[in-house]
Amino acid sequence: MSEAATHNAHDDHHDHGPAKGLLRWVFTTNHKDIGTLYLIFSLIMLFVGGAMALVIRAELFEPGLQFVNPDFFNQMTTMHALIMIFGMIMPAFVGFANWMVPMMIGAPDMALPRLNNWSFWILPFAGTLLLSTLFMEGGAPASGWTLYPPLSLQTGNALPYAIFAIHLLGFSSIMGAINIIVTIMNMRAPTMSLLKMPLFVWTWLITAYLLIAVMPVLAGGVTMLLTDAFFGTSFFQAAGGGDPVLFQHIFWFFGHPEVYIIILPAFGIVSQIIPTFSRKPLFGHDSMVYATASIAFLSFIVWAHHMFTVGMPLAGQLFFMLSTMLIAVPTGVKVFNWTATMWKGSLSFETPMLFALAFLFLFTIGGFSGLMLAIVPADFQYHDSYFVVAHFHYVLVPGALFGAIGGAYYWLPKWTGYMYDETLGKWHFWLTTFFVNLTFFPQHFVGLAGMPRRIPDYAVQFADFNAISSVGAFGFGFSQLLFVYIIIKCVRGGQKATAQVWDGADGLEWTVPSPAPYHTFEEAPIVK
Repeated sequence: MSEAATHNAHDDHHDHGPAKGLLRWVFTTNHKDIGTLYLIFSLIMLFVGGAMALVIRAELFEPGLQFVNPDFFNQMTTMHALIMIFGMIMPAFVGFANWMVPMMIGAPDMALPRLNNWSFWILPFAGTLLLSTLFMEGGAPASGWTLYPPLSLQTGNALPYAIFAIHLLGFSSIMGAINIIVTIMNMRAPTMSLLKMPLFVWTWLITAYLLIAVMPVLAGGVTMLLTDAFFGTSFFQAAGGGDPVLFQHIFWFFGHPEVYIIILPAFGIVSQIIPTFSRKPLFGHDSMVYATASIAFLSFIVWAHHMFTVGMPLAGQLFFMLSTMLIAVPTGVKVFNWTATMWKGSLSFETPMLFALAFLFLFTIGGFSGLMLAIVPADFQYHDSYFVVAHFHYVLVPGALFGAIGGAYYWLPKWTGYMYDETLGKWHFWLTTFFVNLTFFPQHFVGLAGMPRRIPDYAVQFADFNAISSVGAFGFGFSQLLFVYIIIKCVRGGQKATAQVWDGADGLEWTVPSPAPYHTFEEAPIVK
């Protein structure tokens, strides 16, 4: 069938097929539609989780208790993290994978299209279930997203619902990961060997293996928590011979690879953007692949650096300190390779490139504060302070979130056929970058001065920096409304995007016509 006939089949299906309107989105097995659903869902969750962050920052604007009671404040810290991690950033990157992986490897679709549909539709229900715990008797778990016992075991009736929601979110992630691995392994174009794959595909292949390895560990840990709370077991209860620190080991054996599950796809996106706007191929493609794989491997043997203060033996502290510092080596390789890609390139600074550059600079700050936290005697001072909050938000917001936003700007013309408004995109970038630093940089200072995290009230000497941080948070949150406006404006039309929309070395990716046929549960009619 010719390409024109294929397009007619698409159009015919949209207009006259059984799955039209809303049903088309419910039953779709088309990787592009599902990618779009993931991205829209994650954008909604960004604002839900963001609203919770603003509750936290409003309460911390000045010392004393202003707006919410301490218990609700702690519920907000728990829900903000769970929604942002499982409901926002992970689905966003799965959306990118759904859209781009088949196109980048020359596959007609994902290998398991119905599983793909199911992986997505679990998410809205799991997210709603998680949010519903806020309205239950006793409220949502107030133990932070880490759900440490014995505190989490004192949560009321909402705990089983929160745990079930976590199970569902993890289930969705595992199915998405299986789909990505099978697609990449079995459906690459005949001439595409593994080392010829674009970096974004590589980062997702490695991320998918991480997901399959660690999500069941989290599931096991929270299930043991559930049986401790309701079935009389004593895995984590000292009174019955259990050990609360065991939960920390289980949780962080999941939690540390999870950090890399969140950041690796962003590495992949940045590795697509920087070569395009440098008009040069990526420097050291193969070394980037090996660096990514070694980061993934090392992420499994550093988990207890989250636990230096629990009283582990000196040999354990030394092992986890040194192995954590070792991760800086492959990460440094990546940073230097991105820098070398730009060296003597013909650079231009469109919005995606600006986000990629901010990612490079600010993610590195997060990396350096991570090295500080890896030093055992220093960590005794930093542990559970706002310094840790500043560290991981520098990795997650200017890191993962900037990667996702940069990727959205980079591929929007491909997805919609229209160019976004470049001037507004730059406004969005500068506002976002200014406010993200205003929000999180002062937290380094209050943390070093001794302000603990997860508290609704604080000593008066921390007031000024907290006020600055809260102003930054509101500025950052409202700047993202501009992003939504830019996306809607782009989707509705505008200047047509050309086949060679970014005039770059990576232009090949744009000129290959997308091979994806329209899939739903019922075959599209064949146009002769």
